[in-house]
Amino acid sequence: MSGEFTILNVMGPYREPKESALSYDYSVQRPDWATPQGIRVKIGLDEELDVLKTTILEVSGGSAGQQLRINQILSRAIGNRKLELANAEHMFDDRRDIMIGPFTGELSHLFPKLESWMKEERDRLREEIKKTVGV
Repeated sequence: MSGEFTILNVMGPYREPKESALSYDYSVQRPDWATPQGIRVKIGLDEELDVLKTTILEVSGGSAGQQLRINQILSRAIGNRKLELANAEHMFDDRRDIMIGPFTGELSHLFPKLESWMKEERDRLREEIKKTVGV
């Protein structure tokens, strides 16, 4: 396991231009770094968010506003988990700004770990959506 890190700030989600993805900008700090670094985490809408929302959680219905809030909750949860997986893979051990893309293509070997987490967190995420959004 890589070293500890602290998330100082998260901004987003942003809609990525020319991509079917959302992104979050994380500011992270390790105890031995003088300054924080930026990490952009992209969440593939079809490959990651829809898999969690429709296939694993089977969430449907609700108003446009409720669907927006559900997407925010789920995409942020995916982003946080992807950051943890990237840390375990030593993707940001060095202090430099990086981008973690959707777990497709060259990062597709990480998707099974993300999918496993999705299944483990199914009940917790359903409860959070029910409590927060009412769907």
